[in-house]
Amino acid sequence: MSDLANKYQKIQGELEEVIVARRQLETQLQENKIVNEEFEGLKEDTQVYKLTGNVLLPVEQFEARSNVEKRLEFIEAEIKKCEDNIKSKQTELNKLRDELMKGRGGA
Repeated sequence: MSDLANKYQKIQGELEEVIVARRQLETQLQENKIVNEEFEGLKEDTQVYKLTGNVLLPVEQFEARSNVEKRLEFIEAEIKKCEDNIKSKQTELNKLRDELMKGRGGA
């Protein structure tokens, strides 16, 4: 029983970590969506700057837009991975809980 219970707790901790990571990615996604929306309101010749350390450096607007779009794609892919991982861990926890409930696992 203790081996099974320990495994259950371990998976539960891993699930919590993945959920926290998912929330952080969601925050980054929303921030980048806001930036992307801001680009939509800009004229083509509007100068865009990138904060590097404490300095604002000019960048080409198309380059900045491209970077944000790539970041959005990356974050969305990472969110998908997290969601798949969450589902997998939840399934594993359900199986372990069932084993713990019937016969106390036989460990």
